[in-house]
Amino acid sequence: MSLTTLLASVSVSNSAVDLTAYTDLTTITSFTFFVGCMAMMAASVFFFFEMWNVDKKWRTSLLVSGLITFIAFVHYYYMRSYHFETGESPTFFRYVDWTLTVPLMCVEFYLITKKAGAKMSLLWKLIAASVIMLVTGYLGETIYRDTSSVMWGVISGAAYFYIVFLVWKGEVAQLAQNAGPAVAKAVKVLFWFVLVGWAIYPLGYILGTPGGLFGMQLVSDPEAASAYMDVVYNIGDAVNKIGFGLVIYSLAVSSKEEAA
Repeated sequence: MSLTTLLASVSVSNSAVDLTAYTDLTTITSFTFFVGCMAMMAASVFFFFEMWNVDKKWRTSLLVSGLITFIAFVHYYYMRSYHFETGESPTFFRYVDWTLTVPLMCVEFYLITKKAGAKMSLLWKLIAASVIMLVTGYLGETIYRDTSSVMWGVISGAAYFYIVFLVWKGEVAQLAQNAGPAVAKAVKVLFWFVLVGWAIYPLGYILGTPGGLFGMQLVSDPEAASAYMDVVYNIGDAVNKIGFGLVIYSLAVSSKEEAA
């Protein structure tokens, strides 16, 4: 049986995605949802198993990494089904996923700098900033999309850059310097994930809302831009979430080797 015949035999009632239309955007998007789903699941299994092979002090960090990718795996499973059935962007499910996983990614900064004196106040700053970033982003992209998306986007962007500052020059960066070269190196790598990897999310917001960049609409069709951004989000989510975990894993392994 050829690949074309096999794909054509896969049918879902009222599906908006034609799996044989290889160049169609909805088909490409559905494929990236599937790949993202499998990648998140594989990463979760890896992190959960490897958690027992690292030093005890890093197990919680690796557990959180596994939880991040596992939560993303579950949401990607449902997002792919939603997109497959409707052909529409699963904005609500995506924000639910981000609201659970992004704060956990911020928790990682607290966990790896805890030995250097990180306090609970830092943890709550990171969690609060990430939740504000996501909740206001959702309000601007959905509920108040046509009336005040610029205002909500500015608030969301301010929270994002606050996290960037904490990791770049703020409390996280200062603690990392006192935690040893391995932690300092890990935080530096994670900073680039936050600065560059997370930048796709405000970019998608700017391109996909009528308000655009401070009222300047950068694309003629925000709805089409949102559809294209789904592919970027799917790839970016996998790179950011799995990459975050691999940096933590690398830190844990290098620390174990140094101790040996």
